[in-house]
Amino acid sequence: MAPPPQPAMPPRPTVAVAQQSIIDPHGLIRPDLLQRARAALDTHGHRVSLRDRMYVVDFQKFSGTDRLYEIDLHGGWVTAYRTTHGRGSDPRHNGYAERFSNEPDSHMSSLGAYVTAGASWGPQQGPNVLLDGLEYSNNLARPRAIIVHGADYADPAFLAREGKLGRSYGCFSCSHADLAALRERMGDGRLLFAMN
Repeated sequence: MAPPPQPAMPPRPTVAVAQQSIIDPHGLIRPDLLQRARAALDTHGHRVSLRDRMYVVDFQKFSGTDRLYEIDLHGGWVTAYRTTHGRGSDPRHNGYAERFSNEPDSHMSSLGAYVTAGASWGPQQGPNVLLDGLEYSNNLARPRAIIVHGADYADPAFLAREGKLGRSYGCFSCSHADLAALRERMGDGRLLFAMN
C-alpha cells in the first residue's frame, strides 16, 4: 500500500523590490534594517565575497512571523522565512527576543554582521550552514557553534500547536523544509545581518 500523500508546503512569500535602492514596497523589512545591512555589506566587503544575495533578520518581530529575509540584490526580490532566537534572549518565552549576548553559554542570540561559511553537517543538528561573526557583538559565533539549522521547534506543526516558535541556544533555527533551500542558497561568503 502506498503511503498517504504529504500535504504540500505553502509557498514562501516572495515580492519584488526596486533593484537599485532595495526599497521594500510591501513593507516586509524595516527601512533602518535594510540601511544597516547595506552599510554592513560595504564595511565587511573584504570578508563578504558574494554580493548577489544577502540575508537579514529582524529580531523586533514575533518569533511566529516571517523575520528572516533573503534579498536578491541583482533581481530585486525578497523571500521571507521564519527563524528562532535564543532561549536566553527570551527568558519569559513570550516569542520576543529581549536580550542579546556574545557570551558563551548565554544561550542568547547575537546581533550584527555575519558571513556564511558554507554548508556543513553536525552530529547534533544535522545539516546546517556555518557562520562567522564579523563584529565584537558576534565574533564568538564559531566557538559558540552559532549556525543556521533546521529544528522541529521551528516547523509549522510546532507553530500551529504552540502559537510561537521554540527557542534555540542562539542559533538561527528554521523549519526543516526551509533549511533545504537556505542551505543551498546561503553558501559560502554571503552576508547575514541580524538587528533588533
